[in-house]
Amino acid sequence: MSRPRILIVGAGFAGYRTARTLSRITRGRAHIILLNPTDYFLYLPLLPQVAAGILEPRRVTVSLSDSLPDVRLVLGEADRIDLDDGTLHYTGPEGEEGSLSYDRLVLAAGSVNKLLPIPGVAEHAHGFRGLPEALYLRDHVTRQVELAASSEDPKACAARCTFVVVGAGYTGTEVAAHGQMFTDAQVRKHPLRRGMRPRWMLLDVAPRVLPEMDEKLSATADRVLRQRGVDVRMGTSVKEATHEGVVLTDGEFVETRTLVWCVGVRPDPLVESLGLPMEKGRLLVDPHLRVPGRPELFACGDVAAVPDLENPGSYTPMTAQHAWRHGKVAAENVAASLGLGGAHKPYRHRDLGFVVDLGGAKAAANPLGVTLSGVPAGAVTRGYHLAAMPGNRVRVAADWLLDAVLPRQAVQLGLVRSWSVPLDTSSPEVARVAGGPGRRQGADAR
Repeated sequence: MSRPRILIVGAGFAGYRTARTLSRITRGRAHIILLNPTDYFLYLPLLPQVAAGILEPRRVTVSLSDSLPDVRLVLGEADRIDLDDGTLHYTGPEGEEGSLSYDRLVLAAGSVNKLLPIPGVAEHAHGFRGLPEALYLRDHVTRQVELAASSEDPKACAARCTFVVVGAGYTGTEVAAHGQMFTDAQVRKHPLRRGMRPRWMLLDVAPRVLPEMDEKLSATADRVLRQRGVDVRMGTSVKEATHEGVVLTDGEFVETRTLVWCVGVRPDPLVESLGLPMEKGRLLVDPHLRVPGRPELFACGDVAAVPDLENPGSYTPMTAQHAWRHGKVAAENVAASLGLGGAHKPYRHRDLGFVVDLGGAKAAANPLGVTLSGVPAGAVTRGYHLAAMPGNRVRVAADWLLDAVLPRQAVQLGLVRSWSVPLDTSSPEVARVAGGPGRRQGADAR
């Protein structure tokens, strides 16, 4: 009897956990295929530390081939899914086309940068969803400080040392917090004109920083940011972006050469092409993560609208914590549908709390509902990340230790250029290369 074929699209938190759990459950009784644009799983929560020069890029990646030895890895991006024929068509990293058949399909393609119809943003802003964007931002910020230090023009110096972050959620808050520390350390080596220092601005239309979190944690993050010198402006966003700067919604023009877009994410546009019921861009699934009417199709992570059984009538939010748990339940239910595991299980969750790394020894955390700040929160935050990472724990801890005792190396590597990481791309995890194959049509079409 032939073994069933299970195809997983995406190796983010949900897809990686699905593949790992299925490999353990099936024990060779099924062909497990993982389609992903890169050969690694990316631990996104530590990406701001890559941009700030604390961690080396490979520290936040885990090799798929090494950690999933019983899973066949196929490098590529899904282009089209023929549900009736049970076939997925994809494009490889060098432009080659291919197709994969399946008996069970798990969609875990994740999310991409959320765009808003604001003039100039797509041309002048950069997102923060993948390693290429983090590497570009580190080079770009380093270059701006070095150019400002050598500038004779006070106006140009101020513009280059003004960094605008839009979006005060998890990512934007951490980018601004780490960025201020990173540039402050740089100017100690490359002093600016007298009386000048780097200026980081954090903007959001929400009434407070981290609006999705407990108010106490929000207040802690706001206090740390302001004490560090970050210009926090709530109820304010960008009205227009230009090469010289940004126009704020209150009418002020801020001269800057840096606009970091962290306003949120939206599901990968792949699921829109299926013609199935959606909920705000996410594929509707039942509590077992199966698409109604399609017994062979499962979805989890950011592309899936999963009913929140703890809050009837709502759906689980698009967070890494939920995606990781989705992956385990999806794997168990896929195996059960093939007769290779136990009974089907609905997705239920219990809130374990959240952590926000604010750089240095500062953080905001509420593990199991206990609100923490300062050094205790910093210790809990780093302990949580080490426990949650599926690999590279020793290397990450070693980089943290070295950062605590040695100065950071602020150098430009020049590996990623501005045009390689456009904001309106459906593949933020892959840097564009000159003359390379075209990417999936849709979100990345200018």
